[in-house]
Amino acid sequence: MKPHIWMIWILLVGSLWFVSLSSSPSPVKTPDNFENCFKKTETTIVVVDNFYGCITASKWNYNGDSCIIFVKRNITKSMLKLETWPQIEKDKDDFRVYLSKWHTNRDINMYILNGKNCSAYQSVDRDTKCRNFTNDPCEIRCVPLNSVCSKSTYDAASCGNKNNIMDRYLINITTPTIQCINCDNPVKKPDGEMVLNITIKTDNGGSVDASQAAELVRDMSNLVKNMNGSSAELKVGAGITGVLVKQREPEDVSEVSFAYTKPNQSINIIEDRNSLDGFSRSVTVSKEAFKKSQATNTTQPFAAVFRFTNLAKDENNSTVLGNEVLAVEMGTTIANLTDKININFKKIKFKGIPSCHSWNGNGSKPNWTDDGCTTIEEGENITCRCSHLTFFAILLTPLNETIPSSDLHNLTIITQVGCGVSMFFLSITLFMHFLLRRKKASRATQILIHLVMAMFLLDFTFLINTYVANVNSDVACKIMAALMHYFMLATFTWFAVHAFHLCLQLYMRGKIVIHHYMLKVSVTSWVLPSVVGIVLLSVGKYGQQTIYADKPENNVAMCWITDNNTHYLVNIGYYVLVFLFTFTTFIVILSWLFCLKRSKATNLQMSHNGKNIMTIMGLCCMLGITWGFAFFAYGVLQIPAYYIFTILNSFQGLFLFIYYYNNSHSAEPTSQSGPGNLSSTSSTGTLKTALDTCENPYVN
Repeated sequence: MKPHIWMIWILLVGSLWFVSLSSSPSPVKTPDNFENCFKKTETTIVVVDNFYGCITASKWNYNGDSCIIFVKRNITKSMLKLETWPQIEKDKDDFRVYLSKWHTNRDINMYILNGKNCSAYQSVDRDTKCRNFTNDPCEIRCVPLNSVCSKSTYDAASCGNKNNIMDRYLINITTPTIQCINCDNPVKKPDGEMVLNITIKTDNGGSVDASQAAELVRDMSNLVKNMNGSSAELKVGAGITGVLVKQREPEDVSEVSFAYTKPNQSINIIEDRNSLDGFSRSVTVSKEAFKKSQATNTTQPFAAVFRFTNLAKDENNSTVLGNEVLAVEMGTTIANLTDKININFKKIKFKGIPSCHSWNGNGSKPNWTDDGCTTIEEGENITCRCSHLTFFAILLTPLNETIPSSDLHNLTIITQVGCGVSMFFLSITLFMHFLLRRKKASRATQILIHLVMAMFLLDFTFLINTYVANVNSDVACKIMAALMHYFMLATFTWFAVHAFHLCLQLYMRGKIVIHHYMLKVSVTSWVLPSVVGIVLLSVGKYGQQTIYADKPENNVAMCWITDNNTHYLVNIGYYVLVFLFTFTTFIVILSWLFCLKRSKATNLQMSHNGKNIMTIMGLCCMLGITWGFAFFAYGVLQIPAYYIFTILNSFQGLFLFIYYYNNSHSAEPTSQSGPGNLSSTSSTGTLKTALDTCENPYVN
């Protein structure tokens, strides 16, 4: 060394020695420039000595931007609090260095000088490759902090009784090849416990109010500001447990996992994904999520995970796997993650089809959606991969409510093609009626045309329903569901009106004398369903619904009634009443036709089997009998009933067109339309019979 550098060196060491002797026995705190030195330089020189100290070499005319750090030889309990300061321990022939995770995250070459007359440190240069020097009695070993411990694994046996110190990595620099052992147990309990003085309301069944649960989760940002340690277990009340983890160094953020085995066990903090295999439930918050949290000017990155085992049910009373709802909060909105949040349920026995859902915390009850979440099912293991943070749950759909993916695909194609074909022929029917035969239409024809219009609009709303559902607009989906439901109820109502008209024809022998008859039935049939739709829309019963397949990726979304009880009451209940009435009418009409056929005068007219089939098929379509196949969609008959139901109802418009065309050309009107005597539109309209008991039900 040059003489003036030696003098400065002696003065510096002497002053540091004097400071260490004159100080109190409590551990020396890290100098203010210590962490800055690590952050701003690329080379750090550690001198093994009898005191702590730190200087920046560039300030003392050293050729290089480096830190010179003095550390004591052996660790004592009072020194363990110096987390960011390297620790040296000499045990027999082994020379060990204890470093924390804070050190290993730095891209710095650390040169450790041990011995006497270590003037060789002047050979260390930040531009040279990390290498070792030997200048007896001084030894210099180079430790590349960023890479030497990157692949180390936890080894409690090698750490011995040192695995409880805050320094997390043990490096043996005595061996020819530097060895790094991870003494930091990746499975940790929270540092402390925080009891939240919050009163959570529950209903009579003990379920937690969903809106209060959402408010609790959002309040975590304020809690972090008053938190002293790096992690804490959060105690709220029965059925609610949480863990809060704070990243101390914003520039060193890394992914964090939370895991537990049973719903009543405490939640552990996991720093290594390889350690998650020992737990049945886990949540992994990615490093990308922490980075996005930092980008929103979050004071200190944190992640809070809450587990609710008694959260209130949604409107559909959906079944939640294990009754466990998990909420992840980071103090800001996190979405569109490429490295997604992982929620794992392993070795869980369940019945049904699992599907990962999330809820954004808005509303008095959860409104679960599968948007942004992917479900991966492997036997008894379920993994949810979600691109956003919020409340998460795995909903179970009963097996008898799911459809095989191949059948769902086939039924979807049949429905789309059938509805398209039906709309085409229904539009031709309307064209023929309004432009060619409107003035000659009987009451029966007018009722048929109203049914055609309702069915046309039902097919149209059904075809565009899926596209609207995929837009992910809550308002648009509710309106779409309300419109389709209205046209379906209107179709059911016109089925009943047709049956009523036929019964009235039979009873009054074709002479219906009711003032403003068509106006009354039209207003009733179109207005009544609208009242039902407006009521359900106002109480929030419409929204996005999912048709579940046996493979979650093949699920189909549509806009419909979200409450099963409402669906059964309004739709199934109403159609049961309509079906009973129309089916009874159908039997009566068939009896009349057989009676008519037995008449000798009509044997020639009724000898065409094709017309008989078309008459019966037309009756089925006009009276909505084909919708009754939905009643057989259970057990082994479920899939066959779905196919029959879909084919017949999808092509219902085609059958009605053939029936209308056939009847409109079967015969010319036998009389002029009038309030009591209107022309026939039936294939049997021109039939005459002498039997007063067997009159034509299609007259008028």
